Formats: sequence, structure tokens, C-alpha cells
Amino acid sequence: MKITLSGCVLAVAMNVAAIGAANAADCKVGIAMYTLGAPYFAAQVAAAEDQAKKAGCEVTTADGQNDMSKQIADVEDMVAKGVNLLILNPRDPEGLVSAADAATAAGVKVVVMDSSISTKANVVTQVRSSNDQNGYLVGQWLANSMKGKPMKIILLSGDKGNEVGRDRRLGVFKGLVEGQLVNDGKVSFEVVGQGWGGWSNEGGLAAMEDLLTAHPDANVVLGENDSMVLGAMKALEAQGKTDVLALAAADGQKEALALIKEGKYGATGLNDPDLVARTAVDIGLKAVKGELGADTPKLELTTPAVITKENVDQFYRAEAVF
Repeated sequence: MKITLSGCVLAVAMNVAAIGAANAADCKVGIAMYTLGAPYFAAQVAAAEDQAKKAGCEVTTADGQNDMSKQIADVEDMVAKGVNLLILNPRDPEGLVSAADAATAAGVKVVVMDSSISTKANVVTQVRSSNDQNGYLVGQWLANSMKGKPMKIILLSGDKGNEVGRDRRLGVFKGLVEGQLVNDGKVSFEVVGQGWGGWSNEGGLAAMEDLLTAHPDANVVLGENDSMVLGAMKALEAQGKTDVLALAAADGQKEALALIKEGKYGATGLNDPDLVARTAVDIGLKAVKGELGADTPKLELTTPAVITKENVDQFYRAEAVF
């Protein structure tokens, strides 16, 4: 008697494919970014999309273009299309609460990524780096690097009202105050001006040009992310200023790390967009599957670090998207 397995194998293969298609149909992920205007955000959405697709999910992405009304509309559209997991990087901590709550009420699992949302919002959790602790470590590094020298700081901030930016700059100032107290027994630094760069290279350049005109004696430029500081450095170069210390509270953008290696950029805090995004998706998928316990924390923080010339080789990857 001759037994042929080809038909059986084909049937099994078709069944596996059908199951995979069914799983993909059951897993629909929406990724709502408030902007893609900086390399950090482009890397973040790429990592989140990749992680969701690896899990067999259909993925929809949206760029809010730094417009809160558009991002709210993006979220509403994703819910209407039947996503069961929403990864949300909110434009405004208060302004996106209603949209997040409405998505949750519709049965969507909402995980907030990177930027914060009000604790009033009904979401699974928030995933981000420790902005306060990254900033604190950067501030201590600044105190040690400028020990005994007067500091006139130009501060480049992202967007008004953004809690991430606030936590980053206050973290730096806490670390700077503590570092100066330990080193000198007193606190002595001046923030001569604050500019708003919208988190982007171009915004940092424009803000720095204005602030340098008003404060030509500034000797430190501190940004709430690397992109703005990299833009600010173009303004410094245009004016031939080579004695200004440039550093950021957070990100770890590869262009900044390359300059740290060369000794042209002071330091930055570790805020890995790939790690934050993949962690957010993994938690969200567990929520969709009902695998999260009631004790799941409402805030997940990645491990903080300050990246300097001494340890930059641990973090620099030339092939990285960001």
C-alpha cells in the first residue's frame, strides 16, 4: 500500500497560513504619533511598527504633524477602523485625555509611549525613559565639567506645556545644583535665555540664532533633546564660537554621539526610541491577550544613563536609524 503525504502537508500548510491570517486580522495596531518632525520620532514609529508586525499584526500609523486637533482625529479614525491596540505618543498631556478615554471605552487597549499623558487618563500604562533621572545625571556631569567656571546657559526647550521637556530641564537643574553644592558648597549659574525649538534641528537653529544675538557671552547651550542642540551648533559655527559647551538632557541621537566621540559635544541622556517603542508594543499586546495582572504599574521607565566621551562606545551604533 502506498501512502502519499503531499496532500496532507499542503492542507496543514494552508491551515497554518489561514491561522496566521486570522491572527493578523484579530490584531490591529494603531500608532498615533504627534509628530515625525525629528529623527527620534521617525525611529520610534519604525520600531513600534516593526515590533507589531513581527507579532503578526496589521499596523496603521499616523503623523499628527504637531497639531493636537489632527492627532485627536487620527486616534478617532483608528478606533473607527477597529484597532484593538493603540500606541499613543500624545501632543499634549491634557488635550489627548478625552481621545484616550474614548478609545478605552470602545474596548481598545491604550499604551502611552514616550510623551506623558495626565494620570486622569484611562490607559493601560505609560512607557518612557526616566526624563528626571537622565536630566539629573546630565546636570551632575555639567557641574563637574564646569567646576569653578561661571555658567551662562542658553536653554532650548521643545514645546510650551510639554511635561517631558519640563521634567528633563528640571532634572538637569536638580543635578547641577546638587553637583555644585558638593563641589563648591554653593550654587552659581545663570540661565540667560530660553528658546522654543519644537524638538527639531531647524527649530533649535532658529532659536539659537535669536538667543545668541541677545546673549553673545553665553558659554553653555543646554537642549531638552539632541536634535535642537545639533541645530544650535550650526548657529555657533556660523559665528565662529568654539568655546561654548553643547549638551542635551536626553536622547542619544547617533549624530550627537559621534560628536561626543570627537570631543565636540559634551553629554546627553539615554533615551532609546527603539527600546521605548518595542517595550510599549509588547506590553500592549499582552494587554490585548489578557495577560497583564491587576498590579501592572501605570508607568514603566527604562534605565537612565548619561552618555559621555568615557562611555559613548557602549551606545554608539553607526547603522542605527536614530
